[in-house]
Amino acid sequence: MSPAILMIIISSLATGTIITMTSHHWLMAWIGLEMNTLAIIPIISIMHNPRSTEATTKYFLTQAAASAMILFSSMINAWQTGTWDITNLTSEPSHILLTMALAMKLGLAPMHFWLPEVLQGSTLTTALIITTWQKLAPMSLVYLTMNSLSTTILILLGLSSSIIGGWGGLNQTQTRKIMAFSSIAHLGWMIMISSIMPNIMILNLMIYLFMTTAMFCSLILSKSKTIQDTTTAWTLSPTLTTTMMILLLSLGGLPPLTGFMPKWLILEELVSQNLLPAAIIMAMSALLSLFFYLRLTYTTTLTLSPNTTQTKFKWRFKPKHPTSLMMTFSTISIFLLPLTPLILM
Repeated sequence: MSPAILMIIISSLATGTIITMTSHHWLMAWIGLEMNTLAIIPIISIMHNPRSTEATTKYFLTQAAASAMILFSSMINAWQTGTWDITNLTSEPSHILLTMALAMKLGLAPMHFWLPEVLQGSTLTTALIITTWQKLAPMSLVYLTMNSLSTTILILLGLSSSIIGGWGGLNQTQTRKIMAFSSIAHLGWMIMISSIMPNIMILNLMIYLFMTTAMFCSLILSKSKTIQDTTTAWTLSPTLTTTMMILLLSLGGLPPLTGFMPKWLILEELVSQNLLPAAIIMAMSALLSLFFYLRLTYTTTLTLSPNTTQTKFKWRFKPKHPTSLMMTFSTISIFLLPLTPLILM
């Protein structure tokens, strides 16, 4: 792909998200989502193999269906209320349709089936874009329509996403699919708290973006596409391997690290709202996710694979990507927990 075309595609991707995030009219929000979808399609299909073509088709059909449902929902609301304002969503059928459409856009269970398949068919860099940047526009719509959406449905979506996100990642060997199920589980935590305390949802989203970006940068630098590939990361860079281990533990939500902060705050809020069964289920589902993070940690740092000629000299191949971005996000993803009182002030 030529640099000029790539620049146009990436700027369209950014513009589409910004239009959706800053609009208060349903048609403008829909236009932003469509721009976003059409810009990411050439990026997913850049590899020109059957798997990437299949991933592109699945992504396009899912996102097009979700966008059509959003447009249909807004039309029903405009028909009944006479306004296209996003924050003025009062029609009951519009609530249900919009919740389903946003769940499909984000990849929340039970509308999550497209996400692991699409990530597996794309490159690690494209998977990074899909799991981070592509979540911003739908999450901004969730934030804008939060007062209108059903709290019960959002809590059920959050519970199912966190359980399936943990359960689905248990038997995976591909790092992209593991990160896809990790994304589903994290989004479940965000949706769970969205209608109860929006500030914690935004904090959770920010921390999720930092941690996922840092983890994907580590996988890109070490060229780890499967769990088996992570066993040879030590020969490339011991520092990178140690950072990956701490990042994985942070993603799992272990206490001294940043990843514990959103889980702690969400569970505390759920208990204070007398949603004790939901808090218990969410805490138990976090253990499922922690299992596959610990398995990745084990293969990355606690095992040394038999050295062949290729792995012995793997350190000679210098990484092509800049490491400064990864180190910045890694630092935020590891050391932010002591600043919790300052953030919540």
